Amino acid sequence: MTEAPKNIHPAVARSLDTWHHMVASRDLSNLLSIVHPDAVFRSPMANTAYTSAPALMLALSTVIQVFEDFTYHRQLATDDGLNIVLEFSARVGDKQLKGIDLVRFNEQGQITEFEVMVRPLSGLQALGAEMGARLGDKLPAFKAKA
Repeated sequence: MTEAPKNIHPAVARSLDTWHHMVASRDLSNLLSIVHPDAVFRSPMANTAYTSAPALMLALSTVIQVFEDFTYHRQLATDDGLNIVLEFSARVGDKQLKGIDLVRFNEQGQITEFEVMVRPLSGLQALGAEMGARLGDKLPAFKAKA
């Protein structure tokens, strides 16, 4: 991955380092240490957000098992250093995909919002089918009330 932007808030930089180590090892067992209890997860397949740290942890710990050949390519930050964009590529079965993780942190370095965007449609459909098969009966309980 390219060098991290210089303007990242120090607490966010520490959490991102933890995140990248967890992703590289495909072991998110330490994820709770960097997630705010009221975190929000925004799926590329759903219009309504999922609320709470358990929802975010369930989604991310599942997708890390679904993605194959996952690689981060670029990391961008907002001027305040609290919002990070992580560009990635991966494969789901025979479908290639590209995406971004839009991650908002608080000043303590906790993830408060994690939004995923994926393209092309064929990759998103493959991801949605696999995630639905694994979480279709679990994740809806965490839907935010509209």
